[in-house]
Amino acid sequence: MAKKEFKAESKRLMDLMVNSIYTNKEIFLREIISNASDAIDKLYYRSLTDKSVKVKQKEFEINISIDKEKRTLTISDNGCGMTKEELEKNLGTIAQSGSKTFKDQNEHKKNIDIIGQFGVGFYSAFMVSSNVKVISKSYDSSDAYAFTSDGIDGYTITKDTKDNYGTDVILTIRDDNDDENYSEFLDGYRIKQLIKKYSDYITYPIKMEVEHQELKKGSKDEYETISSIETVNSLIPIWKRNKKKITKEEYDVFYSDKFNDYEKPLRVLHNSSEGTINFNTLLYIPSHAPYNYYTKDYEKGLQLYSNGVLIMEKCSDLLPDYFSFVKGVVDSPDLSLNISREVLQQNRILKTIAKNIETKIIKELGDMLENDREDYIKFHKAFGMQLKFGVYNNFGMDKDKLKDLIMFYSSNTKKETTLKEYVSRMKNDQKVIYYASGESIDKIDMMPQTEIVKDKGFEVLYLTDYVDEFVIQILMKYDDKEFVNISSEQFDLDTDEEKEQLKKENEANKELFDIMKEAIPDVKEIRFTHRLKTHPVCLSTEGAISTEMEKVINAMPTDEKVSATTILEINENHEIAHKLKYLFNNNKDELKKYSKILYAQARLIEGLTIDNPTEISNLICDELSK
Repeated sequence: MAKKEFKAESKRLMDLMVNSIYTNKEIFLREIISNASDAIDKLYYRSLTDKSVKVKQKEFEINISIDKEKRTLTISDNGCGMTKEELEKNLGTIAQSGSKTFKDQNEHKKNIDIIGQFGVGFYSAFMVSSNVKVISKSYDSSDAYAFTSDGIDGYTITKDTKDNYGTDVILTIRDDNDDENYSEFLDGYRIKQLIKKYSDYITYPIKMEVEHQELKKGSKDEYETISSIETVNSLIPIWKRNKKKITKEEYDVFYSDKFNDYEKPLRVLHNSSEGTINFNTLLYIPSHAPYNYYTKDYEKGLQLYSNGVLIMEKCSDLLPDYFSFVKGVVDSPDLSLNISREVLQQNRILKTIAKNIETKIIKELGDMLENDREDYIKFHKAFGMQLKFGVYNNFGMDKDKLKDLIMFYSSNTKKETTLKEYVSRMKNDQKVIYYASGESIDKIDMMPQTEIVKDKGFEVLYLTDYVDEFVIQILMKYDDKEFVNISSEQFDLDTDEEKEQLKKENEANKELFDIMKEAIPDVKEIRFTHRLKTHPVCLSTEGAISTEMEKVINAMPTDEKVSATTILEINENHEIAHKLKYLFNNNKDELKKYSKILYAQARLIEGLTIDNPTEISNLICDELSK
């Protein structure tokens, strides 16, 4: 019979599909198995409505066989099969979908579950095959026909023989070359691996010959290779089962096997949604962060399925970055198998699913925070930084979703607390939320400014993550309460009378401060303060950049460097204040030396570097030796 040209018009279209739509060659097996499942679905559906169709569901199966000598991989099914005309229509026309047509014609009927479509998916076979032969016998016919093609040059359809109805797809695997090892698709273990990866949840048994080693009878150390036909797929995915009948152990085992995590997850979210868009989700909140979680190598995303067939290993569009720690699967029959990453990004169905997932995760985290505090604190230690990034990123667009989920260490409770809980404990006359930033809880607790705030009975939030201050600035307020850094000039616990007295004292000592500033020009201002109890000095900051933010920004691998606008504050009630006044009146050179030492001391308290440590060391030694 003369070879026919493909009706899809050109070699370029075939080349485009093979090389652009499918960038991963192994996908061909998923497509052909899905087509086989579709064919069985159609015949099974007919058996429910047409009494003349005598088939039993338990007899349906998909068989895979390998012939290494002939370099053939065969995928067989006992589904509805195709007539000569159907072969011509479904396989001779690129992107013609027999499954899609069947589904469209029966759209008003229920219980139709067709995975994908013949057409585009079938042609992925040519990525790995030098020749494709499809022998098919329709359930309604006694004749079998063969579709044979070497690729873009065309195809032939001839009469053939086949004992039973159904379809055999026989792929002659390409020879290996310098760039590709096509022989991997003739390896039984590799084929089984691909079935488990992409088609594990096809609802019909996928059977193939599997080899394994067994100890020879009568031998203690000699093994022989035994072959047997086995069902290699799991059939029903756990996320499609009734969650009331699934044990916690089953959820944990699936999580461990699927995501290679040795620790049990903190929470499991198993949901089914039916309506305009149908989908199932099985999500896990891990108990710890992977070793590479906070690196550029970490790749977020959920496994995306269409009717139990894997479309994408990690679909990043299903999760916002601040929930990138979530692992799991999403399965929707409304998504086509033949869909590219670029199309997915614009897919309305996907966006709807993603929004639903985000809402579920927020609700679950809120529930954990409310009802299982210990687990939530464990979660927050692992992933709290990511939530804070979510508050800060995109100019705070998502801050209202996340602000009640983030936590900070509290000077009152001596453990993590939420902003909502802090506000609920505020004193009646307290108008702002106090916080302090530092490298660790212990260092913040020893800061001079912290002492007097705690002494007056106010609660302080300790910000130790480098993103914390940026988060506070993005939030600006919580429950109409502004945030105040106790190291900033905004912080003031004085009464009006105390403020007036301090103002007069600073004005009276202006010349003293001018002499001191000659020695330490880096500070914007020097003044006496009441914000210290027992400590002699501290640094406060003016403006948006604190000393802690200065350290964070300057540690980043960029050319951008910033400096906090600092003010040296001296405890008016400390002996050092009297000493400085004495030196101003009697020894101005000595006053300048004291100024440098005090400034260095204040910088060290803040965790900042000293430009000339040798000079400061010598000055201290000079003073000690007097």
